[in-house]
Amino acid sequence: MANTSDIRNGLCIKHNNDIYKIIEFLHVKPGKGPAFVRTKLKSVTTGKVLDNTFSAGHKIDDVRVETHKFQYLYTDGEFYHFMNEADYTQIRLLESALDRPDLMKEGEIVTIQINTEDNMPLSVEMPATVILKVTHTEPGVKGNTATNATKPATVETGAEVNVPLFINEGDKIKVETDKGTYKERVKE
Repeated sequence: MANTSDIRNGLCIKHNNDIYKIIEFLHVKPGKGPAFVRTKLKSVTTGKVLDNTFSAGHKIDDVRVETHKFQYLYTDGEFYHFMNEADYTQIRLLESALDRPDLMKEGEIVTIQINTEDNMPLSVEMPATVILKVTHTEPGVKGNTATNATKPATVETGAEVNVPLFINEGDKIKVETDKGTYKERVKE
């Protein structure tokens, strides 16, 4: 049993007969009244996100998890297939278990959290940034680069990312996986 002082991003807890992953939290100490923790929880089974407030000192039932490195192999539409780098076993996960499947390319190394009680995969953590090649975007207009204007670009995984006007087809860009936003152009 843990309490609200142990809450951190990525912690998996049992709540309302389901397992949730904490994706956001904020400790609040108002001037009047007791302290509390405002959280955003994502169900690892359905992918549904809900807001919940825990009073300070509230006991939470945490789930023991192990993390393993897996390589993303392919998708067959409904399932995403991964291979454990240590023992080469393969698992498959529903798309709802993934945060940003549209930014994952084949061969990408991800971290998968597995429940130690029943060996069920709970969630997939992608690297903080991924490098993707731009496959389609409109050409930028010369002289229109002084502003922070952006344009949509399609990357090799099929995801659409807003990029600055100077990005062209064939360029490689670094994308932040948590927000799905452009970070920088990658030099060859």
